[in-house]
Amino acid sequence: MKIFLLFICLFAALLAQDSQTEKNEYTLGEGVQVGTLPLYLGGYFSVDYTKKQNSERYRIDDIAFLAYGDYNKFSYLLEMEYKEFYTYTNFNTTHTIERDTRLHTERLYIDYTVNENFMLRGGKYYSPIGFWNLLPINVLRDTTSYPVSTRILFPKFTTGLYASYNQYSDNELQIDIILQHNNDIDANYNNYITDEHYGAGVSYAHNDLKLKLNIGMFDNVVSDTLSTHLYYAVASLQYDTEHYKITSEFGTQRNSKGFTTKYAAYLQGGYRFSDKHLGIVRLESYSQTDTNRKDNIAIVGYTYRPLYPVAFKAEYQFHSLHDENQFLFSWSVLF
Repeated sequence: MKIFLLFICLFAALLAQDSQTEKNEYTLGEGVQVGTLPLYLGGYFSVDYTKKQNSERYRIDDIAFLAYGDYNKFSYLLEMEYKEFYTYTNFNTTHTIERDTRLHTERLYIDYTVNENFMLRGGKYYSPIGFWNLLPINVLRDTTSYPVSTRILFPKFTTGLYASYNQYSDNELQIDIILQHNNDIDANYNNYITDEHYGAGVSYAHNDLKLKLNIGMFDNVVSDTLSTHLYYAVASLQYDTEHYKITSEFGTQRNSKGFTTKYAAYLQGGYRFSDKHLGIVRLESYSQTDTNRKDNIAIVGYTYRPLYPVAFKAEYQFHSLHDENQFLFSWSVLF
């Protein structure tokens, strides 16, 4: 409880500082410049509450620190994060407290902009697959939870090289290339442990519609002596207007013997009542053959943003695996 009160005090201080923007040249969510250096410091945090049939959980999930900036054609970003920093769980009449004080390297990369069309990147970055994986920070995404498909089909992070080509006209065409042939930076902070990842993506945007296709292969390291190659394909769609936002992704994964995940997909619709209020409905379905697990999920959610870098979110999940039905609430801030 004391830790939660500490975050409330921090949030109040940030809002007070934001209200004096003209005086101290700080805007909530945009970080603070260090003198005149090409260096900005910022961060974010999120706390959440989960209620299931026989359990409830209070958690400080994210405490992250950001350093970023640009100089001429170069730019960089460093993101360090405490994940699941404090977790209080009450199961029936038994409660447990867990603390994870390991500071993880979430992102660490340098970009070089060759020209208006080409960009090169080296380091650890979010794998540019689909739409959802590029916005994993709680305060930026539409719901507290994220679709199952985004964590079972491909590595969330890639450590290596990345190149993108953009062609701008009445429409926008983008081609992405992923190259990894080395160990991961902070390998334990990823949904897959991998030392190889090769992928390609193409996206096409016209007005409010954007289409995307990603394919790739990565090496899933199970132990020091055992690994397997996994192949994925993900097709994505996003239609974003002033009031409506529809996002969908459909993917599959296989190894040399057959499908490990026959399908994993979601369809999400959002309606913006105003800049501060968003209603969300998401339908999900997946079938994993390697774990013999499948589920169909329906989610109803609501997001309130008193300021854009501040989000209060609530959602209820209905699962065909009824033991997984749950209510989630979160509060997150970008500063």
